[in-house]
Amino acid sequence: MSTLHPAGPAAAAVAELWWAMLAGAALIFLFVMALLALAFRRGGDGRGAQSLWIIGLGLAFPLAVLAALLLWGLGLGERYLVPGRDDAPLVQAEARQWAWSFRYSGSSRAPTEGILLIPAGRPVDVEITSADVIHSFWVPRLAGKLDAIPGHTNVLRLQADTPGDYAGLSAEFSGPGYLGHRFTVRALEADDWEAFLAGGER
Repeated sequence: MSTLHPAGPAAAAVAELWWAMLAGAALIFLFVMALLALAFRRGGDGRGAQSLWIIGLGLAFPLAVLAALLLWGLGLGERYLVPGRDDAPLVQAEARQWAWSFRYSGSSRAPTEGILLIPAGRPVDVEITSADVIHSFWVPRLAGKLDAIPGHTNVLRLQADTPGDYAGLSAEFSGPGYLGHRFTVRALEADDWEAFLAGGER
């Protein structure tokens, strides 16, 4: 379930942002520590120059780096939370204590419980809601986390690059049973996906 082992484009973007944030934080830390060491080494001389270094670089530099990371992260999140208009399959995901149900638009097959089936290599839009309290939908290797809210629908775009099973969970405290509130996303080959929608075995 590592977010640093992505298996889809949205998760890859999240992992890229995580590494960039780590590098930015390390850069800020090292830079501020260097300024602090410089201030202590110079002692009481050159207070004006020290103030300029500490305020100008010790504050302005970290704020500039943090602002750049924030803008990048907001743009990235918006791109993956608002799907484009295309022919992506649509699945309705409904959370409840303590299970997940998945309905497949355009298919007459019964909803699946605890397992979400998607086609591999294609984006899928997941409409997420809740039947009782607030839960969250999170498949760390495929996309970021999005809340399931009663009476409201959030849409998240998922894509698995290769067929296989990917672990998902509700990462929102929603009662004493939330630790076991898990599900599986199974990415199928194109032929298996079409057979599944037609009512075949999964």
